[in-house]
Amino acid sequence: MLLPYPTSVVMVALFSMTMMMMLCGGDLHKKIDITWGNGRAQMLNNGQLLTVSLDAASGSGFQSKDHYLFGHFQIQLKLVPGNSAGTVTSFYLQSEGSTWDEIDFEFLGNLSGNPYILHTNVITQGKGGREQQFYLWFDPTSDFHTYSILWNPLCVILYVDGIPIREFKNYESRNISFPMKKPMRMYGSLWDAEDWATKGGVIKTNWSAAPFIAYFKNFFVNACVESTPPSIKSSCTHLNKKNNNHNSVGEKWITQELKPSEVDKLNWVHKNFMVYNYCSDLKRFPQGLPLECKIN
Repeated sequence: MLLPYPTSVVMVALFSMTMMMMLCGGDLHKKIDITWGNGRAQMLNNGQLLTVSLDAASGSGFQSKDHYLFGHFQIQLKLVPGNSAGTVTSFYLQSEGSTWDEIDFEFLGNLSGNPYILHTNVITQGKGGREQQFYLWFDPTSDFHTYSILWNPLCVILYVDGIPIREFKNYESRNISFPMKKPMRMYGSLWDAEDWATKGGVIKTNWSAAPFIAYFKNFFVNACVESTPPSIKSSCTHLNKKNNNHNSVGEKWITQELKPSEVDKLNWVHKNFMVYNYCSDLKRFPQGLPLECKIN
């Protein structure tokens, strides 16, 4: 695909993210538990690679061992190749309970030769409806790419290979809910969503092509570890102290927001690759767009 954004910028961002992953990747056994799929998810290469698979009977998935309240989360992922219609590969954060918070990357499969759609959402207090969808500017099935979630008290930012694709700011002062108080785990999975994932469910999963397999590696996290229910102090309690130097190495994420150069990249993505934005869907919200859309 021809990139309308300067290739050098994309390559620099990708190189920077790859170097960070090389430094911070490691044995996934230490960070992740396989939680469902009856053997369909596997740790390989001494914990350096995790595969999830889907067949007609079941999908599979995993979760982080820890809960986190704010953090910077990265994982490298290679998606299901070929005819992946009806499948969804996911990487997301989610809290527990009926009024949960959630931050989503969901990759909606498609027929061979047609692009994946990256479906994103931010759910707060059990209420979502904040979908933004994107095409990617590369083939996500041919190699690993880095997907990141930055979540701090100021904002949520989603990145693809170091390029921001979405920002959700904290406007709690204006009565817009934001994920502030509920610890979340990191999850990954591959599952069947043929009733809605591809062209609204018109195209179904071709089960003769199963098993479908996606690949994860290099889970990196720099975050505040919490217990659920809270029984110990947060590992980031010190970040709440006055006069604390948030600019120390490894803690910049706690106050990080988009830089002007990143805003330019975000606008490039929205102009060239966004395929749906709830903030532009007037038919869906005939009584008026959500308040955060009007602020932004």
